Amino acid sequence: MSQSQSKLSRRTLFGAAATTGAVAAVASLLPSQPAEPEAVTEKRPEPPTRGGGYQLSEHVKQYYQTTRV
Repeated sequence: MSQSQSKLSRRTLFGAAATTGAVAAVASLLPSQPAEPEAVTEKRPEPPTRGGGYQLSEHVKQYYQTTRV
C-alpha cells in the first residue's frame, strides 16, 4: 500500500453517512412536482385615499354570523 493514498477513517465515514442522510431527509420534504400557478382573481377596486374603504366581504359576513347570540 502506498503512503500517498488517503486513509478512510471512521470519522470521515460517519460524517459522509450523516451528510447523505440529511440530504435524503431534505429531498423527501421537497414537493415532487412544481406547484400549479394560482388562478387569476378579479382585481379589486382601489381603496379611497382618505379611508372609507370598508367592503362587506364573505369573510366579514362569516364573522358576523359567528357573533350572533
